Amino acid sequence: MKQILLITDGCSNVGLSPVVAAAHASSEGISVNVVGVLDHGDVGELGATEIDEIARAGGGLSRLVNMRQLSQTVQMMTRKTVVQTIQLAVQKELKQVLGNGAIEALPPDKRGEVVRVIDELGETSGLQVALLIDASASMKPKLAAVEEAIRDLMLSLQARQGKSEISVFHFPGSRNGGDCVMDLSWTSHLNGVQAIFPKLQMGGTTPTGPAIMHVIDFYRQGDYGRQSRDETDGMMSGYVV
Repeated sequence: MKQILLITDGCSNVGLSPVVAAAHASSEGISVNVVGVLDHGDVGELGATEIDEIARAGGGLSRLVNMRQLSQTVQMMTRKTVVQTIQLAVQKELKQVLGNGAIEALPPDKRGEVVRVIDELGETSGLQVALLIDASASMKPKLAAVEEAIRDLMLSLQARQGKSEISVFHFPGSRNGGDCVMDLSWTSHLNGVQAIFPKLQMGGTTPTGPAIMHVIDFYRQGDYGRQSRDETDGMMSGYVV
């Protein structure tokens, strides 16, 4: 299962619409979740609307939080989206067998079995999360909270039974307008995460759409040459008959 988790606090202002970019991600089986980091109301109405629209287009979740809630929210959204993705896949397969009303058409004991399978798959399925961090100037005071959230997310992913990998990107890539930079390729270890933040230079524009497209390209290339081993399609066949 593939996710982009975007952490931002404001409106995009350069390049392709992030809503269009999120729709591209969804069409390629990558869900896009968005956490808007609030601090004394600095995410205005326009920013909040964009955050919601990005998540809707990307088939994911959105949440506006303050810095104290960030770690908790990042973990919750990642796990919730895993379950949501599995539910949709199960419902799709059941619909092919049972027609409309899929799960509701099952007797209570069978419904309970489906729920059990969904919970089990949520814990054991392979998961890739590409973290995309807004590093524009207004995010600078929030950097410590973002760092803590990523550390906590890594610990949470390591506690899962299934294979979990994380990669980290930030945007803009430079004050002069570079769209996006990969800070960490796929890893299931904490070591690399700690080295990212001292190197981050906050500032510049907010090219959210181009940054999302950059991460989509990263997924397409399978880590620049390495093919992704974990796919969602077909993983239900051993459970749902």
